Amino acid sequence: MHMSADGPVDRAGVLPPSVQPGGGWLVGLELAWGKLRRAWLRRMWPQYVERMSAQRQGECVDCPHDVIDARDLKYVRNVCGYSFAKDAFAWRGRLGLARHGWIEILCFSFFLAVLTLGSAVAAITVHWSFWVLTAMILGLWFEIVYFFRDPERIPPGDAESLIAPADGVVTHIEEIDEPDFATGRALRISIFLSVFNVHVNRVPRSGRITGLRYFRGTFMDARAAECAARNEQLWVDIQEPGGRSLRVKQIAGAVARRIVCWLKLGEEVQKGDRFGMIKFGSRTDVLVPANERVQLAAKVGDRVAGGESVLLRFAKD
Repeated sequence: MHMSADGPVDRAGVLPPSVQPGGGWLVGLELAWGKLRRAWLRRMWPQYVERMSAQRQGECVDCPHDVIDARDLKYVRNVCGYSFAKDAFAWRGRLGLARHGWIEILCFSFFLAVLTLGSAVAAITVHWSFWVLTAMILGLWFEIVYFFRDPERIPPGDAESLIAPADGVVTHIEEIDEPDFATGRALRISIFLSVFNVHVNRVPRSGRITGLRYFRGTFMDARAAECAARNEQLWVDIQEPGGRSLRVKQIAGAVARRIVCWLKLGEEVQKGDRFGMIKFGSRTDVLVPANERVQLAAKVGDRVAGGESVLLRFAKD
């Protein structure tokens, strides 16, 4: 795919085929577990399967997705027409950890637990210096779990504010050419997320989802000037009730290789809502039409909190 300075030349992309369009072997492992779980439910709990079928709402013509309950929508919510009015498993999203990071937490925890045990045994039986290695492994273990934290955020109540879609450091505030966006020019605010930041993305302003595009690409450092043009990314277009357009770009980095976005076309979202995440270091851009009258509330170098920090305010009509 050919790239320009500010994005793919063809600017077409594809509708994300799943919530995590880049896939990955850990997602494959979780999907395989889901297949086993559904087979077990059908064999051992057919009454549960029938009850969930009666509660399932919506329509999915020629549906390729095997959906018994809400858990089965985790990776296909954005492309499946089914839904459940009551999600008995919603509590999993209220534990302070990102639900789409659980498989990484579980797998890394198993692996690191084995390493910790082996290192501790070596420290006791071979040499005390293995305690240093044990401490390093425990530190890495803590950081992986900490990376997937998902704190509650309260967005500001004023109607004019545009809030940060991600945690991190503001690296760019500039006008760029964006041919298929609003008037063709956009004010872009870029936020770099290190591995120590919260990586859950949030909606900057309320509106309706009018576009979703996924682009494959490279995995340059998210601070590099060309990463916005060359790296794997997912674009979310939002139209406010008054007609104003916004665009959020989730851009993968050198460490981040997996973009997550569970939004659906036509869906109504509210300012501060969670809508996805990028795993292990990345960049998030938010674009507004360049002809809008705005007052910047952030500057390059500022640290911002997604869902809370105000980046700019639109002039009142």
